[in-house]
Amino acid sequence: MTGRSAPSTSKPDTPPPGSALPDWLRARILHLDAQLLVIDKPAGLAVHPGPKTPESLEDFLPALRFGIQPLPQPAHRLDRDTSGCLALGRMPKAVSKLGRLFETSQVSKLYWAIVEGAPAERQGRVDLALAKRNDPNGWRMVAAPGGSAAITDYHVMAEGGGISLLALRPHTGRTHQIRVHCQALDCPVLGDPIYGRARQGQPHMLHARALTLPWGPDKQPLTFRAPLPAHMAAILSSHGLDMPGMEG
Repeated sequence: MTGRSAPSTSKPDTPPPGSALPDWLRARILHLDAQLLVIDKPAGLAVHPGPKTPESLEDFLPALRFGIQPLPQPAHRLDRDTSGCLALGRMPKAVSKLGRLFETSQVSKLYWAIVEGAPAERQGRVDLALAKRNDPNGWRMVAAPGGSAAITDYHVMAEGGGISLLALRPHTGRTHQIRVHCQALDCPVLGDPIYGRARQGQPHMLHARALTLPWGPDKQPLTFRAPLPAHMAAILSSHGLDMPGMEG
């Protein structure tokens, strides 16, 4: 099953318990089989609840069961304002299998980011270890020689009007990795309130474009792609940048 991005980035209303699958979420299903569900998560919806995000994707899990008893479980996470591909296991064994694939770096991830300015080189690699730092305003990830290894490859897909569209392939899965690595390139993600400059009323411009993972009995790679969301397409258009049929 495939779906398109919804035109709005506003956080959907939480459905009452036992309600049917909302149309906006049904349209975001990218793949469904007996073990695996992949959705195009909208910007503004947290994967898990927290002090600042009491409403989350967990509110919709009962509606995503599609006739089976277990609730589907996310195998990884995306930041609240990051849109795009999110994989969920539909059965306990599938959740465990997905966890192993992510933990052993057998999942290939592609992100698209609209950033301020442009990198000095049109393509390259950021190899910058990261660590969590707490301060009076909260926590953030920072470059730290003794931190956890973090590697991201990037290339410029489009550039103009003071912004760039980057394709980024993380080889590790550190928290906020892409956002910190873009900051290290002197090109923070547009609208990033922690590692760049917030834009009032807009989420940061980061999209989980694709996931590739070995799946099924033959373990052949399967790739799932989420279309560029409307709020990012509008930014590109307003800066005179076109989006041809790019795969990243």
